[in-house]
Amino acid sequence: MRRCAVRPPVPVSEFTGFRFPHEVIVLAVRWYLRYALSYRDVEELLAERGLAVDHVTVYRWVQRFTPLLIDAARPCRHTPGDRWCVDETYVTVSGRWIYLYRAVDQYGQVIDVFASAHRDLAAARRFFTAALSHGRRPVEVTTDKAASYPRVLDELLPAAHHVDVWRANNRIESDHSQLKARLRPMRGLKRFRSAQTVSSGHAFVQNIRRGHYELGVDADPRLRVSAAFVELALAI
Repeated sequence: MRRCAVRPPVPVSEFTGFRFPHEVIVLAVRWYLRYALSYRDVEELLAERGLAVDHVTVYRWVQRFTPLLIDAARPCRHTPGDRWCVDETYVTVSGRWIYLYRAVDQYGQVIDVFASAHRDLAAARRFFTAALSHGRRPVEVTTDKAASYPRVLDELLPAAHHVDVWRANNRIESDHSQLKARLRPMRGLKRFRSAQTVSSGHAFVQNIRRGHYELGVDADPRLRVSAAFVELALAI
């Protein structure tokens, strides 16, 4: 099996200067992204293991290290498929609804996630521009009937077949429900940045679990996420 060339350990680790060792920090971040836990839940689980970590500290770890772990894993990510399902879902930030643009391919890989205060042409364009940076231009894109999608697809993917038939987007609608289940214990997000970080981190963990990264490939599937985070911690 092809093995991923995770970046070698960096001379100065991102964990330098933190009170707790990287094993504890990565464990807390992994628990939070993988399971339907609040920051206080993670605080309690760590306390059961003799580690006194405030829930605010856990929040700061998640916000700081989730993007770093995702970036370190990029060389190990599988190229997305060529048939995408794209849709937006809603989450609350400080009591206000915002939009999360998401896309999955025919294999269930979450291609990208983009949080936006607006559901408009500019947001759709930014989302597709970011999604296309992952290495493949789709031959087919399935969306809902939002007016912005035909214009963006004509601009960025003129050769792709656009499908907007009712119920054709069931794959991503189902995937939205898994994200919503993760967000439910949080009872709403407080900051816009948290919406982007947590939703991206959730997608990242889901992709590892589904085998879309060459990480933790020799581990028991039940331990794949744990093994992947151990590998990635050495690269940041």
